[in-house]
Amino acid sequence: MHEAFYIPSGAGRFESTPATAGPWSEELQHGGPPAALLAHVLERHEPAPELRAARITVDVLGPIPVAPLEVVARTIRPGRRIQEVGAELSANGRVVARASLWRLATLSGQPELLEGAPPPDQVPPLPESGTWTPDYPGGHFDGYLTAVEGRPVSEGAGAGTVWIRQRVPLVAGEETSPLSRTLVVADSGSGISVALNPAEYLFMNVDLSVALFRDPTGEWICLSARTTIGNDGTGLVNIELFDSDGAIGSAMQTLLVVPQPGSPTGSQ
Repeated sequence: MHEAFYIPSGAGRFESTPATAGPWSEELQHGGPPAALLAHVLERHEPAPELRAARITVDVLGPIPVAPLEVVARTIRPGRRIQEVGAELSANGRVVARASLWRLATLSGQPELLEGAPPPDQVPPLPESGTWTPDYPGGHFDGYLTAVEGRPVSEGAGAGTVWIRQRVPLVAGEETSPLSRTLVVADSGSGISVALNPAEYLFMNVDLSVALFRDPTGEWICLSARTTIGNDGTGLVNIELFDSDGAIGSAMQTLLVVPQPGSPTGSQ
């Protein structure tokens, strides 16, 4: 087992460990760890304890190699009640991802909801055992997929529900925040709700947006994901997020779908 997904090397620089490698290649990272790393840096940028991280959007600008990374953060919109901070993630001198985080002011007490407002969705049960292993022909399973543990509630074509927890810290020697813990696993939505044959199609998300109306508690995060593929091949993944106490928010991914080289579909 690896020490962590990343080893800090100072001044916003991080060494990527083999735990970050995704299922497509041992040389390319799964989207979860770098998204969580961006959140990790943004939460520490000009911290505002009176505000909470409500939504983060990560745009993936290209493949993220298992290589040294650098994160640079800045304040986009300062404010007492609403703030936006952003960051860029670079590898080998090239920007590979950008993130935007909205911080919102909180109330001193819980707001009173209108009578008849719908209750939060019921939390799916956490199985006592089980293993979630995505079916990727010839995939790389010794990186991210061994650094997290998954227990499926339901699995099927285009929809699935899986509880996931990370087995190693995000950054060695540092506590993983609730937001970063969510980002580590939320990017697995497309893998939980596979709607296409991975032997024939490559489907990858170009972004990940996570909105949380409260911070999650505990190690386990539940993803209830559904993939929809349009007639032209563009895909969308909608993900409902839960912890052991109930719903915590939602996530969304936009998918690029292309035929796998050498597959019957790709040869057409």
